Amino acid sequence: MCSGLVQQGFVTVQGHSCTDALAEFEPEGLAYTVQGVPWVYQAKAYVMLHKPAGTECSQKPSTYPSIYTLLPPPLRQRPTKGAVQGVQAVGRLDQDTTGLLLLTDDGAFIHRMASPRHHVPKVYEVGTKHPVDARQVQRLLDGVVLDDDPKPVRAAACAATGECALRLTLTEGKYHQVKRMVAAVGNRVEVLHRSRIGSLALPPDLAPGQWRWLDASDLQALRA
Repeated sequence: MCSGLVQQGFVTVQGHSCTDALAEFEPEGLAYTVQGVPWVYQAKAYVMLHKPAGTECSQKPSTYPSIYTLLPPPLRQRPTKGAVQGVQAVGRLDQDTTGLLLLTDDGAFIHRMASPRHHVPKVYEVGTKHPVDARQVQRLLDGVVLDDDPKPVRAAACAATGECALRLTLTEGKYHQVKRMVAAVGNRVEVLHRSRIGSLALPPDLAPGQWRWLDASDLQALRA
């Protein structure tokens, strides 16, 4: 917990060790380090993570390591209104799915980005078991019926990017939606990678397992 880090002397404020977990400071412009790592004060935390394969988007994973172990303690144990909660993933990616994942401690932001009512587009790069043909692409654009909903589910955009590859854009987030949609047109997902949310693309220099803060331009891209 954050208080434990402070009490153990792992936090310095303005260059001085701080062991009083109840000490108060003016947050704006505050310079501090946690375990020797410099941190910038953020009223709300907004970060992106390049999720690697073989990880679960859960605080209590069942089989694979949690994505939260890829984050430093100050983010995992970030206080929220006096309680220790930490950042939460905006939606989930399956354990074998890689790519762009957002995390924050801003509940309103999570709702705005995850709610299907806001139609935030999410772009997926899909590797398929069988060759992709024009008929499959058109069916995904026209809409397919999944087994839990009689209403057709349509891709906002879809294009073949290779013999066994698709770029698929969705604006809602049903359970295993990409895999189920591709299966509904007679193919099978072998590789799944989320490359973009809204107008925010996963940076090419952010390696699997790495994270970084979202800046003002990133947040604007998410709202575009």
